[in-house]
Amino acid sequence: MTTVCWDGETLAADKRATIGGLYRTTTKIYRVGSSLAGFTGSGVQCREMLAWARGGFRKAKFPDIQRDVESSITLLVIRQNGVIQAYEHTPHAITYEDKQFAIGSGRDYALAAMRLGKSAEEAVLLAAEFDPGTGNGVDVLTL
Repeated sequence: MTTVCWDGETLAADKRATIGGLYRTTTKIYRVGSSLAGFTGSGVQCREMLAWARGGFRKAKFPDIQRDVESSITLLVIRQNGVIQAYEHTPHAITYEDKQFAIGSGRDYALAAMRLGKSAEEAVLLAAEFDPGTGNGVDVLTL
């Protein structure tokens, strides 16, 4: 439950966390070296994957909990050269060739907004209008 999107220049994410039916506010996008990273999924696993990424994406150190296909989170990484990669339940990234990209429960709204010329930040705000898992503000990072 979230919306993280890349418009080719900017990575944006909503700040809504849901804990036992309550909405809280958190940060979901970060700088990792010269790259940008954003997450969807369990906050605990997101923090573990963030630590793994900041440790250099070492395959041997990939978090064991992340290998469970049923409960893995998605780590979206935007490399310095703009390459889009996603890590799910293995330490091997899926590379996407799209200019714009989005993950999370509000992804479809965000992709449509960006397709119509909106920025990543505007796309997250639009997704928040329709997706109950998206809200509580927007964080924005650029390479």
